[in-house]
Amino acid sequence: MKKKLKKFFHSLGPGFITGASDDDPSGIAAYSQTGAQFGYSQLWLSLYLWPFMSVIQEMCGRIGLVTGKGLAGVIKKYYTRSVLYAAVSILFLANTINIGADLGAMASAAQLLFDLPFAFWLIFMTAVTLTLEVFVSYQVYAKYLKYLTLSLFAYVAAVFAVKQDWSQIFFSTVVPTFSASKEYLMNIVAILGTTISPYLFFWQTSEEVEEEIANHKLCAMGIGRPKITKNNIKEMRLDTISGMFFSNLIMFFIIATVASTLHQAGVKNIETATQAAEALRPLAGNFTFLLFALGIIGTGLLAVPILAGSVSYAISEFFGWREGLYRKFKQAHGFYGVITIATLFGLLINFASLPPFKVLYYTAILNGIVAPPLIILILLVASNKKIMGKNANSALASGLGWMIALLMTIAAATLTANLFF
Repeated sequence: MKKKLKKFFHSLGPGFITGASDDDPSGIAAYSQTGAQFGYSQLWLSLYLWPFMSVIQEMCGRIGLVTGKGLAGVIKKYYTRSVLYAAVSILFLANTINIGADLGAMASAAQLLFDLPFAFWLIFMTAVTLTLEVFVSYQVYAKYLKYLTLSLFAYVAAVFAVKQDWSQIFFSTVVPTFSASKEYLMNIVAILGTTISPYLFFWQTSEEVEEEIANHKLCAMGIGRPKITKNNIKEMRLDTISGMFFSNLIMFFIIATVASTLHQAGVKNIETATQAAEALRPLAGNFTFLLFALGIIGTGLLAVPILAGSVSYAISEFFGWREGLYRKFKQAHGFYGVITIATLFGLLINFASLPPFKVLYYTAILNGIVAPPLIILILLVASNKKIMGKNANSALASGLGWMIALLMTIAAATLTANLFF
């Protein structure tokens, strides 16, 4: 059994890492706010979003495997540049804000655990993430990211450290509930933007290509088409489905933990992930607080490089720069320059007088609005036999993809109508 688990963990790659990175500190804040404000009532999202997340990310992984290009490179070659320009611009804005929020959350969590100034931890966390991403080889870096996903098990342990109403949890998970209130709808769009997020699309597509280069199936990103087998597709699919399941499982545990503690105690508003950790201490004890705080740091170390890396892949492909974590810094100045700039902008956001959670929350909503057109482009690429050959979408994949694109479009349009009319 131990050998099988070890073999399974070794087989996990870009799909699993992508799924785990979805539960970054900003995601933890959004899930905590969901549990605090609505209790168990939105737990159903963690179950019903899983197949949709899986099918979209599987398409992204398959596009990378088959074409040997990142998502922006494929869209640029076969589709309109104007749509890509708008998507990349919004991706840079959203990711930079997300990076800033994640770095701030990591620094705040470290400050709670170790009594040193916030500014020290902020600079330290920024330096660590930049050093690892810019100067560590892809093989070592990918292994480091994989082991960081283990930090998310802190939230699995946390849910069992407090008393739960499991019958109510089961009911709320299986039976969806809806409300016509603006707040309820805003939160659903924010969760959609946090879980089915554009940066995940760009990241996984490019990381599948990085894996091909590491396995000597390609000499460089965007040059040539790799030879892939049915087994390669099968392994990628299992990796992706496992990653998305893990991502939604952690969402489920965070919402349940906060719903059973803060919501029950009448705490309905959470501004940051660290505020959630602090609020848990008197209600659920030091152990739960410690798990929550350590999870914030671990997931931040996982997510910040992915946020910066995804936007760098997109911008580098848009401008035709040399790209890839397999390259050394001197071989890809533009690629690593974007990573550095996005991370440093994120650092500076923490010194601006902006309400961090509100900015982050509306960024998640922005992602929820931007995602549908990108999903449509992904569907067009993945269904195009001229691009994908025999690995084009099945009817089931296309059906699920168009369904989530439609649902996200309706949710975004309804929210926009409620906000402005």
